[in-house]
Order: sequence, then structure tokens, then C-alpha cells
Amino acid sequence: MKTILPYIPDRPEKPRKEGITMVMDKGMSLREAEDFMSVGSGYTDFVKLGFGTSILTPHFERKVQLYKKHDVIPYPGGTLFEAFIVRNMFGDYIDFLDKYEFEFVEVSDGSFEIEHGRKLEYIERLAERGTVISEVGSKKKNVVYTPDEWVSMMKSELGAGSVKVIAEARESGTVGIYNDDGSANTALISAISEHIGFDKVIWEAPLKPQQIWFINNFGANVNLGNIAPNEIIPLESLRCGLRGDTFFRFLPPELKNG
Repeated sequence: MKTILPYIPDRPEKPRKEGITMVMDKGMSLREAEDFMSVGSGYTDFVKLGFGTSILTPHFERKVQLYKKHDVIPYPGGTLFEAFIVRNMFGDYIDFLDKYEFEFVEVSDGSFEIEHGRKLEYIERLAERGTVISEVGSKKKNVVYTPDEWVSMMKSELGAGSVKVIAEARESGTVGIYNDDGSANTALISAISEHIGFDKVIWEAPLKPQQIWFINNFGANVNLGNIAPNEIIPLESLRCGLRGDTFFRFLPPELKNG
């Protein structure tokens, strides 16, 4: 998207393969979604309909169609997938996806532990139907994977048919790829970034300091997820160096030292 200022990072046009922003809709009303789309549609690639809100939100079908109308891809959160799986209702889950014409779907095992081979089977089956993104990492603080385990799981899920993998952080930003205080687990993130393609990972970064860290370390076009709807313009400002926290990140040396 072009601006009137020089030294603004190039941001790819939609549909993007990198520089993706995934927003978390935790049950917004239809009117709130309309307001969000009026300013955020150009900067938003995916909207995750968080946890189990898809079966609770009034006017849900109209909201799904609203996002699609604005060239934003909506999909139900992985927790809803897990809620069907734990009840042995995979066929019913497919019916739910078909009813609302979801082409995108998320497969996760953050709340309900699914044997990884079985998770890969679900990814393969759903990839035959449409587009799958999968989430790696547990929502539980007591479940800790080594960097090698993270990389192995991500590679196998991409191999099974996921187009992208999401690095878990929850909406709190204190588990998965982050420490208890919300700071980045740099050793883990470095291992993932070294072994998994830049465009293949969506890093959940619900907190502003986390967004700043990723932009400063990975650049403007890092894939970020779990962004609050009212943070879409502030995040894009960070990506473009138009906010104090990243103000000097993309300027040439002569201006930084001026």
C-alpha cells in the first residue's frame, strides 16, 4: 500500500503470502464487524472466529458473509474443532463447515490433546476439502515442548497439507512462544525461524511489545496473529515505522543520525 512518505516498507497487496495479519474476533456483533471492516479490511487477511464463539454469536452467517465480501478470509478457531473431536463428531464438524461455506479451517490440539499422528490424519482429510492452517503448541502452561519438537511438529503438519502453521500464544500472550511475563522465548523462536519457511509461520502476538519485537527482528512483513480488531491500524503503523516504537527501524542511517 503506497503512502506519501519515502522510506516506508513495501507492503504486499492482498492476497498476501507474507506480511499477513490475522485478527481475533471474540464474538463481535455484526455492527462492530461492519465498523471494523470499514477501516481494517485492507490490512486484514484472516479473521479467526475465536474459540467456540462460532456457535454462540447472533447473526453469525451474516458476519461470515460480511468478511468474505471485504476479501477477508474468516475461519472458526481451532478450539471449536477440538470441541467436535473430543465428542467424536468429526462428521458433524464437516457439516458445520459446509453449512457456513468455510473454505479455510484450523486444526489444533491446544485444549484437548490429540495424538499427533491422528492430528496429521485430520489435516490430510480436511486438506482434501479445502485449505488448512494448523496451530502448534499447547494452551496449558504445564505442557512444554522442546524447540526440536516444535520444529518437527510444524514440518510434519506442513507435510500433511497445512498451508501455514500458527505458533501458539493464546490471547494472553503468556504461553507457547512466550515466557510467563509475555517476553519472547528467543531460543524457541530462533529454532522455528531457522527451520521453517518465513512465509509459513504465523506468530501469535496479541500484545504490543510482542508485535514490536517481531517487527524489529523480522521486518515489516512478518506474519502476525491474534490481533485485536481495534489494533489493526496501530499494528499497521508499527509495520510502516509510523509509530514511536518502530520510528527509526526503516529509516536510512543519515536520517537516523540527523
